[in-house]
Amino acid sequence: MALEKKLNDFRNALDRLDESIEKSIIYKDQEEYSFFRDSAIQRFEFTLEIAWKSIKSYLLVNEGVECRSPKSCMREFFSIGHIDQSEISTLLEMIDDRNLATHTYHESLSEEIFLKIEEYSKLLEKIYKIISA
Repeated sequence: MALEKKLNDFRNALDRLDESIEKSIIYKDQEEYSFFRDSAIQRFEFTLEIAWKSIKSYLLVNEGVECRSPKSCMREFFSIGHIDQSEISTLLEMIDDRNLATHTYHESLSEEIFLKIEEYSKLLEKIYKIISA
């Protein structure tokens, strides 16, 4: 898949993630909250998936660097200087949270991950801006 297509998918995924975060906030104290929260978590999962694949393509096309896994791509992105130490730490935590959310379901874990998603979304937005410039 060409970098341009991945970037388009990344942008769309970010927009949908932000929409689900907003809905979760709106319904925070209502019965529908868990539905919107879980939707935000699922959108986070696929947004992170397209994000790391976009970074992978960006690194190959623009830096000549080949990486094969989400964490290796994030580390390469950091080592080239596109993000700082706190951001790489957050990205690696994000991947761990995505893996937990994908393979386990516990109400308390879902809430814990959801509470981080807004911060994660902001960092993913920053990465999008870097690689789409």
